[in-house]
Amino acid sequence: MNATAPVHAVLGYVSDSDCRISDRVRAWAPPRWFRLWMVGTSRFGDGWGWFLVGVLLLAAGGPARRALAAGTLAAAIANAVLVLLKRRVRRPRPCEEAPHPLFHVKPPDDYSFPSGHATNAFTVCATVALAFPLFAPPLALLAASIAASRVVLGLHYVSDVLAGALIGTAAALGACLLLY
Repeated sequence: MNATAPVHAVLGYVSDSDCRISDRVRAWAPPRWFRLWMVGTSRFGDGWGWFLVGVLLLAAGGPARRALAAGTLAAAIANAVLVLLKRRVRRPRPCEEAPHPLFHVKPPDDYSFPSGHATNAFTVCATVALAFPLFAPPLALLAASIAASRVVLGLHYVSDVLAGALIGTAAALGACLLLY
């Protein structure tokens, strides 16, 4: 038996599951409010939202500046991992396989795995939530919404956003352990 056969079987199962979920999401016609929420949260995750969070943390001073430093370190680590994985894996996006009938969003790059939006959302939200636990629930909702939006818009598979969430959360935990 080939030593890599179990790994290939698991990857095949994940890929098949991703495709089935993407097909179901593409066939779904969500209500208008949900479509607007998905587009809005995805756009927030394009980068300007994180810039705004950074400005607010800088302006708040004190512990917020420490959170900003931890978030910056975590984002640097997470994005280095993100770039390495995207270059290595080179997984095509679901919208390249089958365009979404409702959403025609242009992806920022050619590759799907892992999701940069999910990575950054979980990096920033986890870092700030660790510094300010009172804000953890809305931050978790924001990060989850951004990750879900990438699947709903047809830009990522579920495993892409799950990997991004894991990378972002791990980077946030590591940076906070170093700086808090």
